[in-house]
Amino acid sequence: MIPISILCQQIFDGHNGISAAIFAKENLLANVLSAIPQGSSREEWLQALPRALVAGFVKTDIEFQQKGETSGTTVTFVVIDGWTVTVASVGDSRCILDSQGGEVSLLTVDHRLDDNAEERERVTASGGEVGRLNVFGGNEVGPLRCWPGGLCLSRSIGDTDVGEFIVPIPHVKQVKLSSAGGRLIIASDGIWDALSSDMAAKSCRGLPAELAAKLVVKEALRSRGLKDDTTCLVVDIIPSDHPVLPPTTPRKKQNVLTSLLFGKKTQNSVNKAKLSAVGVVEELFEEGSAMLAERLGKDFPLDTNSGIFRCAICQVDQPPADGLSVNSGPFFSPASKPWEGPFLCTTCRKKKDAMEGKGPSRPTVIS
Repeated sequence: MIPISILCQQIFDGHNGISAAIFAKENLLANVLSAIPQGSSREEWLQALPRALVAGFVKTDIEFQQKGETSGTTVTFVVIDGWTVTVASVGDSRCILDSQGGEVSLLTVDHRLDDNAEERERVTASGGEVGRLNVFGGNEVGPLRCWPGGLCLSRSIGDTDVGEFIVPIPHVKQVKLSSAGGRLIIASDGIWDALSSDMAAKSCRGLPAELAAKLVVKEALRSRGLKDDTTCLVVDIIPSDHPVLPPTTPRKKQNVLTSLLFGKKTQNSVNKAKLSAVGVVEELFEEGSAMLAERLGKDFPLDTNSGIFRCAICQVDQPPADGLSVNSGPFFSPASKPWEGPFLCTTCRKKKDAMEGKGPSRPTVIS
C-alpha cells in the first residue's frame, strides 16, 4: 500500500499508436506497488522503491507485449514523499529539479541513441544494429535508429516490433531536498527539443505551478513551433508558508563546494550530501544499468522455507523448479550464466535472457 502522503506524477509519450501509453498509464503504478513488500515501514518503503520501479516497468512491458500490439511509450515516473523525490525513466522525456538557490539538476537520463554512447554500445552488443535511415542513393538521413524497427530510443515500454535489446529497465534516481524545497519540471521531449533545462526553469520562476507549466509549453512553442508532443507538469515542493517559489535573485560567486550538487553517482544507496546554494541535497540512490542482476540485487526478500517462491517481477508464486532462483544451479538457461538474483518465473527469466542478448529476440512484426 502506498503511504497517504506520497504524490505520484507520470508522463507517457507514445509512438506508433497510443495503446502502450494508455496501458502503461492504467497498469504501471499498480505493478510497481505490488513489488514492494507488504507491511513495510515508511523508511523501508522508500528504500524498496528503486527496485520495485524496475520490477514494475519490466512487468508492464511483458504484459503489454502479450497483447500483440506494436506501439511503444516513453515513461517518466516521479514519486514524491515529503522532501524525498524518486524518478524512474525510459526514453527521452525529462525531469529536472530547480532548487531554491537556482541550481538546475537533471534527474533523468536521455535514452536517445544519438545522445547516449553507452546505450548504443549496449544495443549493438545485444544483437541490434544502430544506424540512420538509408534513402535512395545510399544517403543516410535523420537520427540514429535501432534496427529492426527503426526506433530512435534504446529504452521504452512496448515496441513489440523491435528486438528485446530495447529494454524497459528504467534509470532511477532518488534524492532528498533540503527544507528550502525546490521545483520539479517534468516534460516530454517536445519541450526539451526547444528548451534547455536552464531555459525551462528560468522561464517560469516566480509563478504558481499550474501557470508555470503553461508558460513552459508556450515558451517551447514560441521557440520552435509545434513539432512534437509538448506535455509539461510542474510540481513545487516547498514549505507550507511559501505558496510560490520566488524568482531567483543574482547570486554572488559560489565557492567550489557549491558546485558539488549531484556529482558522481552513488551506488547501493550510499548517502552523500551535496552542497547547494541554499542547503543540503542528498543523493540517496542512482542506477541506470540495463542488467536485471544488478538492478534487482542478490538480497531480494525471499522465503525459501515455504517451497513456493514468488517471482520478483510478476509477483506470481511458483515452485522453484519452474523458474530461476538464487544460486539456481541447473535452473538457468544454458545460454546464460548462473543467475545470482532473486527467483524469476519462466516467462520473466526468458525476458531477462532476451534483454541481455542471451535468448531469442522478438520477431519483427509486419503491419
